[in-house]
Amino acid sequence: MADPVIKLIIPARNEEGAIGKVVTSVINQVDGAIVADNGSTDETAKVASNAGAKVVSVPIPGYGRACQAAVKMAGHHDILVFMDGDASDDPADLPRLLQPILSGEADMVIGSRILGDCDPGALTVQQRFGNTLACWLMHLFWGHRFTDLGPFRAITRESYERLNMQAPTYGWTVEMQVRALKKGLSCREVPVHYRARIGVSKISGTIRGVILAGVYIIGTIFREAALSLQSQLRNVVRVKGCSVLQNGEKIP
Repeated sequence: MADPVIKLIIPARNEEGAIGKVVTSVINQVDGAIVADNGSTDETAKVASNAGAKVVSVPIPGYGRACQAAVKMAGHHDILVFMDGDASDDPADLPRLLQPILSGEADMVIGSRILGDCDPGALTVQQRFGNTLACWLMHLFWGHRFTDLGPFRAITRESYERLNMQAPTYGWTVEMQVRALKKGLSCREVPVHYRARIGVSKISGTIRGVILAGVYIIGTIFREAALSLQSQLRNVVRVKGCSVLQNGEKIP
């Protein structure tokens, strides 16, 4: 892919302490950064704008809603990169994340914190367990071995459009991975460095967040598996219900 246009998507909610550092650390590596201010009650939007990002307001909380709104603002460019706004993703890993796409080896690349290295306390026990379970289920249903649901990821815009992303909240990342497998996209993982975030996590930092994230993530996997089964059953019914002509006669 020669001279691709790369847009960075950063969903953020109450990240005024981190968002400026995130934007300034990576904006020179991309062709624009878009911060989706997801109902913040602090100065996240102002800090992001001052750092050089475009800001889209998404008042209703939801990770997926924020990502979708930012993607819409990004327009139709070659590559979309997603990263969190809490400074946990290391911008030094961006070239490694993009390389398989630029070389034509992959349609989507996930930054794996499991394959890489994590600062002490950066990835909690509950996050590791949830990732392991979700990745095991994806392997069970679709035969691909992911190691992580890492938020730092890149995908070609053409591939993204094929996924018809819909998850409004915590199921966004796993929905992207599952639908990529269902569409037959070439998926890769690369090791990334995961840092201790600035501030308190809205997911792993609270019991409610952990429970809701788990429900949405696992629920998304089983919903997608059910949709796959329904599609297979419809195809079986369609094949068995059709007839063909052989020597002028219909064969039931």
